[in-house]
This record gives sequence, structure tokens and C-alpha cells, in this order.
Amino acid sequence: MRDTAIAIIKEVKKAVIGKDDVITKAFMAMLSQGHILLEDIPGVGKTTLAIAFSKATQLSWKRTQFTPDTLPSDITGFSMYNRDTGVSEYMPGAAFCNLYLADEINRTSSKTQSALLEVMEEGRITVDGVTRDVPKPYTVIATQNPIGSAGTQLLPESQLDRFLIRLSMGYPSPEHEIEIMRRREQGNPLESIRPVADAKELLAMQELVEHIYICDEIYQYILSLSLATRDNEMIRLGLSPRGSLALCRMSRAAAWLQGRDYVVPEDVSFVFHDVAIHRIVLSSKARLGGLQASDILNGILGQVPAPVPRKRGV
Repeated sequence: MRDTAIAIIKEVKKAVIGKDDVITKAFMAMLSQGHILLEDIPGVGKTTLAIAFSKATQLSWKRTQFTPDTLPSDITGFSMYNRDTGVSEYMPGAAFCNLYLADEINRTSSKTQSALLEVMEEGRITVDGVTRDVPKPYTVIATQNPIGSAGTQLLPESQLDRFLIRLSMGYPSPEHEIEIMRRREQGNPLESIRPVADAKELLAMQELVEHIYICDEIYQYILSLSLATRDNEMIRLGLSPRGSLALCRMSRAAAWLQGRDYVVPEDVSFVFHDVAIHRIVLSSKARLGGLQASDILNGILGQVPAPVPRKRGV
């Protein structure tokens, strides 16, 4: 099963050049049954990444380009009266799929953004008092332009907390950008991606990841990192218990991809930045001092001592 996971990552790399770390962590989030927030400037491959995963895993996918006039019903669906049958029929929204791409999510209204809260948290959608489950596996990949870009607005903390991780792709290196241009001359790289798994296999991988062992020392390490974000004078809002759980889930996925059935401190430190970066809110002191959230998180990682992990049954 792990060989299939590696094959999925290799297929995605055909279309997304030079971003191996981002690809791996995005897939780890899918293995952890979580949702992904990609924050970056337009044109660096965020949408390509989402489509590449859908092709490699044969997941059904839909995309919504969020604009100020996008309505909640575009996402959740709506009921329409059928004159032939005399009853109202439910018309599914774009979110009814395995992989939902919410493009430029911070360009739409808060009301429309909130339409995603239930499905991201509970995997179901309620319309007119009727609740329906979305297909499994289910992942939301949302992209957002950097705050301050034209037409953008801040996502509320409650929405940000629903995303398991936040990633940033950034510009490719000069060598990789040349390779991107070369491959484009030969056609769309997305067309070269072959399916190597399906929804059933991805569900089986998620089940295996759920059962990766975490010893008490690692639980304490994760808690210590979370407490350090809450007690730091440069952070006004630290990690919530949901953030601690997200660290557990991503650490399990990291361990499984490495071929282990137990988590080590390196798994936690590998994903800490991506799990925490969008969940913390800097204090006014930090902002006035020109500090970046990533610098503060790196400092916390250096200050909290890592334990010696134990294998299952030891």
C-alpha cells in the first residue's frame, strides 16, 4: 500500500516541478483526512497541484472560482420545484465530490466562505433541513491570494482552523522554471499523469495512517509545542486543541510514509510549521517589531526539547 502512495506522489511530480516538499505534505494531509490551504501569488501551480492529485487517484473533483458574487448555494446546492413530479428536488452543489478545489477563496464574501464550514468539519451538507453526506474520501483544497492583494479579505479564524495545513509553493528555482517551459512545449504535463490508485485504495491508506502509534512522550511533546504558542508574548492567539490534534494526524502520516508504525519527534517537527502557521495570531508587539510567524515558530521548535520516542509495546 505504501508503494501505491509513493507512486501517487511520483505522478503528481510530473506536473508540479521542483515542489517535492509541498507535494508530499499535501498528500500527507489527504492521508490524514484533512483539508489544505494553499496561499500564494497566482500562476505558481496551485490549481495544477489539485488537478494532478485528482488524476493520479481517480477522485471525482469539482472547482469553484470564488468571486464576490459567488453564492452559498453554488457550493452546497439548492432545492428546486419539479413541476412534473410536484415535489422539490435537491440539486447538488459543487462541493459534492471527492476533491473540491475552492479557487481564490478569500475573494468571496464571508457568508459564502462559511458555507464550507460544515462540510469541512463533518463531511456533510445540510440544505433545507436535510443533511447529506459527501463522498469519501473527501478533501478541500483551497487557494488564496496573499492578504493585501486586490479584492481579497481575511479568512476568519474559525475557517482557517478547519484547514489541516497551510502551504506556500513560491516561485520555482531558475532551473525548475526552465524545465517547466520545456515540458510545456511538449504539451500539458497534466495529460501525462496516469491513474495509479482509486478512492477505495486511498480510504485504505487513511485507515492505516489512523492506526500509527503515538507514545505518551510524543503526546507530551505535541502538547508542549502547543502550550509554547499560547504562552509566547509574541503570539496573541496560539494553537487550539484542534491544532494539537492536527499535529497528531499529520505526524502519523509522516511516519507512515517513512515506513514506520510509530511517530518520532522528527515527524512532529517536519509538519509543525505547516500545521501552526495559519492558526496563530501575532501580537501587536511582534508586528511592530517586524517579526514573522515562521521565525517565532522556528524559535519554539528550538526551545522545546524533543523526547526519546518509544515503539509500540515498548
